Amino acid sequence: MFVIEPLTERCRGYLPTATHVCIGVSPFNSYFTTPRLRRLADWALTRFESVHFFVPDMAAAHTLRALGYDLDRARHKARRQGQYVHNKIVTALRALGVENPAGLVWGMDRLHHTPRYLTLFDEVHQRYEADESFGKACLDASHWVLEHKLPPGTTATEEQLREAVRYFLAELPLFIDAGGIAGHRVSFFVYHQRVAFLERFFSRELSVRPTSGQGFLIVREPARDRADEQLRTEAVPVQEAARGLG
Repeated sequence: MFVIEPLTERCRGYLPTATHVCIGVSPFNSYFTTPRLRRLADWALTRFESVHFFVPDMAAAHTLRALGYDLDRARHKARRQGQYVHNKIVTALRALGVENPAGLVWGMDRLHHTPRYLTLFDEVHQRYEADESFGKACLDASHWVLEHKLPPGTTATEEQLREAVRYFLAELPLFIDAGGIAGHRVSFFVYHQRVAFLERFFSRELSVRPTSGQGFLIVREPARDRADEQLRTEAVPVQEAARGLG
């Protein structure tokens, strides 16, 4: 059903003992159709003891602000799109017979009431401010996101990057210890793309590192299946989001 690729050899070593998986779902990315989410959920529920979906819903307001939205509109748009994505995940899980499917979805509000997440959130922000090399790596990751959203020939300003990086910093605790947040020792974070920052992060090249037992899996459908899916892709309800926000 899926091509499974551990990001590093260390990650590969966690496969036999991992009991938890957290699937990242970007709010403004049309890749995450309801049928695809259902297939992902089916794979995850079959393979792992515990499953969560992570939607950085309200954190997406920072990316929107970096793209020029005023504060109120950015928050409204992020909230509306976040709810839409939450509903798609719940629909996918309910179709598989999951009881209380909403309980398997982590949004920002829920995470901000989770002690382990809050601890990591504070630590990440402190390191971002104190460690120039780590801070630059985070800004570079945000630049990668913004360069696909800005008009051709436009480069993100420092002000835009410093706003956009707040989205990335909100995600980082999940890369560090999604398992610990869920109460599991060995865990994988799942996404369908390689990201240069995460290559370095899970290779333990940065001053902030994943906890022992936290891995990363690239999980994607074979190319032929992806091409077929493109023909059936659901329209994103927010018109401006058609290009996606990562």
